Amino acid sequence: MNTIAAIATPLGAGGVAMIRVSGEDAVSIAGRVFFPVSGRAVSEMRGYTACYGEIRDGGTRIDDGVLLIYRAPHSYTGEDTAEISCHGGTYAAKRVLAACFNAGAEPAQAGEFTKRALLNGKLSLTQAEAVADIIAAQNEQFLTVSNSQREGALYRRIRGIADELLSVITLIQAWIDYPDEMEDEFDGNLEADKLRGVIRELDELLASYGEGQILRDGLPCAIVGKPNAGKSTLMNLLTGTERSIVTDIEGTTRDIIEETVTLGGIMLRLADCAGIRGTDDIVESIGVERMLKKIDESALIFAVFDSSRPLSEEDERLIAHIKNKRVICIINKTDLPEAADTARLESIFPDTLRISAKDPAASAAIAEAAARLSGIGDLDLNSGFIANERQRRCAAEARDFTEQACSALMQGMTLDAVGIMCENALDRLYELSGEQVGENVIDQVFSRFCVGK
Repeated sequence: MNTIAAIATPLGAGGVAMIRVSGEDAVSIAGRVFFPVSGRAVSEMRGYTACYGEIRDGGTRIDDGVLLIYRAPHSYTGEDTAEISCHGGTYAAKRVLAACFNAGAEPAQAGEFTKRALLNGKLSLTQAEAVADIIAAQNEQFLTVSNSQREGALYRRIRGIADELLSVITLIQAWIDYPDEMEDEFDGNLEADKLRGVIRELDELLASYGEGQILRDGLPCAIVGKPNAGKSTLMNLLTGTERSIVTDIEGTTRDIIEETVTLGGIMLRLADCAGIRGTDDIVESIGVERMLKKIDESALIFAVFDSSRPLSEEDERLIAHIKNKRVICIINKTDLPEAADTARLESIFPDTLRISAKDPAASAAIAEAAARLSGIGDLDLNSGFIANERQRRCAAEARDFTEQACSALMQGMTLDAVGIMCENALDRLYELSGEQVGENVIDQVFSRFCVGK
């Protein structure tokens, strides 16, 4: 393959920028651009060694910096690789990259370094996809999951399921080839049980897709309650900013105010909704309608009740609308004398917190309750997750083919037909892991990568 180069660090002012060069001519190209102060030739450098020197484009000195050499196959891409670090800054980095192009390198495409790592057997496809997830991670849980995927957690899980399918396929094939010898060896009920086990494992794997989406994108949460219950104060507490306007005037919040925050390592997509009440104000009534829709779309509801006022008709309307949903009941304004029937609220909502939204310490209790109620806190982050729609589709199709095979086996269909269904399921698992995948799928995966990775 040709030798490619790209800036591997974000463009902009900074202490250091790094230009990565990979391919069979990487070391010789680096030698035309980088000149060690020691006078030693770059071609003589061993892998995993670095040196300080000047960076030049022809006879023009661009900068000074550090060169790090990796020798194939012991590099990220599996090829000879050179990494030139120069002073940070958009122009300096682009000048060094241009020098590499003038020395014979070609521009790298999006994700091409990781794509080469895949093609050279350094990564599986699921591991390569995890690299993009690590880069995009915005919270501790998803970073942990992505690192686990990068280390092969999902790949190993897929391989375990594939091996179960392969054992059934092997036995069927042996029976087809040697029916007389295998007559007493093939137990249809036993093999059907194996297929049911595969279906259960695939169901568990598919269920992890929703969990992975929440870990990546955040848990959608609606903050609801009657006007002046303290919703906006709670929003400002959780975001740590004056995100929502807080006044004593009812109906101040007329539309949904949204913000993403990370609490205790958990990402929450918060929506501060308009207060629920009857109103003749057209704008405010639209806000109430949007609030009711947001409740239905949210995975978790923060229902805020003002403990200093008796429960009102608006409170009762809210309770009726959310009582069968996943709710954390926030009994707010505990710093004031209590007038609400809080015992009734606690009897309706098992997960209830008594707080003052003005107290910064309350955010920790809310974060703990959100993790517990959402189930995120109980997830095994190292077990392997379905991370994207491509993976979900492959797993779903593998499950469907396995279910068809199990049904066909119990209905007495010919074993060659059962075997074909099992092989189709196995093909989908191999496509998921990348062991058997077309070039168009690989191109689609790496299209979402940044250039330089």
